[in-house]
Amino acid sequence: QVHLMESGGGLVQPGGSLRPSCAASGFAVSDVAMGWYRQAPGKERELVATITKGGTTYYVDSVKGRFTISRDNAENTLYLQMNSLEPSDTGVYYCARGERVGCEGYGCLLWGITAWGPGTQVTVSS
Repeated sequence: QVHLMESGGGLVQPGGSLRPSCAASGFAVSDVAMGWYRQAPGKERELVATITKGGTTYYVDSVKGRFTISRDNAENTLYLQMNSLEPSDTGVYYCARGERVGCEGYGCLLWGITAWGPGTQVTVSS
């Protein structure tokens, strides 16, 4: 059975770093496309970053140069290294398993999402 579980969120001061992880079971993270989403209070869930089966990554403009998505195939885990955190990065962070990453002029999306984790809270505040 496919299962995702995030961990590694927390409270951090502006400018700090966090590295949420997403442990997967029931499938291999190396065999699918995956992504990180976040949902701020009162806002819709938004895509943050994706990684294709081949390892190609995509980031929304607001996190480019600060966040890095990666995976550890041996641990079957997805990561999101977040540096230079800002209060606007506050939210619940979710990992997702999808069929593919599709890119158009407006950016990229994770298509065919088949599983979500329950999320991990990230709060950036002084």
